[in-house]
Amino acid sequence: NIFDELRRKIADVKPLLPPGAMAPIVLDDFGDVYGIYLMLTGDGYSWRDLYDTADAIKKQLVLVPGVRKVVLDGQQREVVYLDISRSKVAEMGLDLSQIGSVLGSQNVVVDAGNVQVGDDYVRFSPTGDFKSVQEIGDVLISSSDRKLIRLSDFATITRAYEEVPNKLYYVNGKPGLSIGISMAAGQNVVEVGRHVKQMLQSLVPVVPIGMELESVYNQPLEVERSVGGFIVSVGQAVAIVLIVLLAFMGLRTGIVIGAVLLITVAGTLFLMNIFGIELQRISLGALVIALGMLVDNAIVVAEGMQVRMEAGMKAVQAAGEAVGKTIWALLGGTVIGILAFSAIGLSPDNTGEFASSLFYVILISLSLSWLTAISTTPLLCSLLLKTGAGGADANRDPYAGGFFKMYRGLVATAINHRWLTLGLVVVMFVLAVIGFGSVKSGFFPDSSTPIFFVDVWEPEGTDIRTTRDDTLRASAYIREQPGVMQTSSVIGGPHQRFTLVYDAKEPTRAYAQIIVRTETREQIPAVVAATRAFLQQEMPWTDPIIKPMRIGPGRDAKIEARFSGPDEKVLRELAEQAEAIMRADSNTTDVRNDWRTPVKVATPVFNEQV
Repeated sequence: NIFDELRRKIADVKPLLPPGAMAPIVLDDFGDVYGIYLMLTGDGYSWRDLYDTADAIKKQLVLVPGVRKVVLDGQQREVVYLDISRSKVAEMGLDLSQIGSVLGSQNVVVDAGNVQVGDDYVRFSPTGDFKSVQEIGDVLISSSDRKLIRLSDFATITRAYEEVPNKLYYVNGKPGLSIGISMAAGQNVVEVGRHVKQMLQSLVPVVPIGMELESVYNQPLEVERSVGGFIVSVGQAVAIVLIVLLAFMGLRTGIVIGAVLLITVAGTLFLMNIFGIELQRISLGALVIALGMLVDNAIVVAEGMQVRMEAGMKAVQAAGEAVGKTIWALLGGTVIGILAFSAIGLSPDNTGEFASSLFYVILISLSLSWLTAISTTPLLCSLLLKTGAGGADANRDPYAGGFFKMYRGLVATAINHRWLTLGLVVVMFVLAVIGFGSVKSGFFPDSSTPIFFVDVWEPEGTDIRTTRDDTLRASAYIREQPGVMQTSSVIGGPHQRFTLVYDAKEPTRAYAQIIVRTETREQIPAVVAATRAFLQQEMPWTDPIIKPMRIGPGRDAKIEARFSGPDEKVLRELAEQAEAIMRADSNTTDVRNDWRTPVKVATPVFNEQV
């Protein structure tokens, strides 16, 4: 395992680290995706109450078939604070280091050993560990004059949560804990989602009144909607192709080619299931792309048989000639069509990993279209197409119809005026190239899910509580905008990875992210514009990044410039110059550098003479 090898290499260099340096931690579950992302909130409940309820929910969710792991995040650490008066300690003859040593030795968990009692071997279970604040206060400290003094006599002991938290979650302004549910590999996420929904409904009596379980992202529901929409698109594409075939090829020939198309699509879905290619955006999109090419081979064979059978040729002989003269040409065209998409499927980078099914679906479907064209199409033509009477009909020109006469005349005119034709082709090509430049390009478009992100970056070194206050203020404003259904905020780090392409930032107290869900995707631009204006006018010290939810990999910035070198000052100057150039363009927004602002530090300078 690569992670085990990495841990061994880190263990080898651990002794070489400087004193005080923390050993690196290998996060081998960083890429886990928690497709069902929930948050548990509760006004008036303590963090302990929220955690106990979330933990009870977790223990039931892990039992759901298809669920691989359930992770809780955002729980606050409980601590005990000792407020000690230095004057009292000095008056009683105590030492702070002595107090710390006594408390540390009092609450140590050790193996107390075993003892043989007759035929039994009994394990010692010592007492003395702290179970309450009162027990801590009852600890006896020996003073310099050998008097025993209770800790509570000179210290105020309180149980609370860490004053400066590491990470905080909020849903619609209410604090909570996040619950991430990941599915086992190879599972149908839609089915797992139904099982999880049933389990959550059965757990309603377990959740105390006042606590709410909010859904931030539901991958099974989004997959069901997305796949359903793509299936409708595939069905519409098939219907359009069939209508065009029936209109221009005639009823019988149209039925033949339409049947071959349906057989090819069904065979593609069958082989996709065998090879483990799931129905998702990329694979269904590949089917839509391939539909226009799937009928080409069948049209060539069907038309060849139709012409020969109308001339009086028997079906078997017509099939032999039509297939025999075109089989290798059709195979060559099919291979060329497949190779056009091979760069995507065989790409070794993230694009190949994400979109490889596009190539494989094209490969399967076009290969089947060639096979059905040379096998199924002749069979169906022999069953549905009529054989001509022969004789006088045998010498009749099959292309003597009005449409073919018009087409023949157009071709003859183009050949007779070849230079004019070539000039028109060149002009049309140039116009097409110019027009293509105004077509928006993007291999990975934005997601159709009505969600966008607001990354709030405070100046480096900002207290997490200040980041929290600013984030809650921004999220409250966003919720006032028309169409906004929910805001889910995290302060101090990223959300749990609820999609594969989620861009998880490194934990820092100056960072927060708000997930904004609207009623429809069309409402997002207006909310984004209002949010950007609010942050620029009311919170100008922040450095926000507002971005849509993507369905593919990508970075925050579309254009990046990277500078490297040994001098930090020069690098910052170059970065400032690059930022100025970018800001000079009115079409740019969110210009920044990843070094951000220098962190404030306090450097004590000792007077060595004193």
